[in-house]
Amino acid sequence: MGTRAASRTAMTPFWLIIALLSPFAESDDCPGAAKLYGRIEVVESFADCEVQAVESFPDLRVQLVDSFADDPGECQMVENFPDYTVTFVESFPDVKIEYVDSFPGPTD
Repeated sequence: MGTRAASRTAMTPFWLIIALLSPFAESDDCPGAAKLYGRIEVVESFADCEVQAVESFPDLRVQLVDSFADDPGECQMVENFPDYTVTFVESFPDVKIEYVDSFPGPTD
């Protein structure tokens, strides 16, 4: 009985650390294709969302605008005070995007 209680107390800090770190590991700030719009800043690391530019089968059709990016798929590229930050990746993106000149928005 004494060794079982000792091993249980030795494991307690391990499970406490796992429990404290798990919310940070599962945190995902990416709004998804339906809500990705507004002022967007491209960063190298610690982005809210990882995107991949594709030419077919996108999750979101993106139109770059100069101002008033108020609808899904409309993005204004900025360097200060973004609504979201993104980084471009080659594989395993949160959202696949295709650049368009008209009719931006999520694909169904």
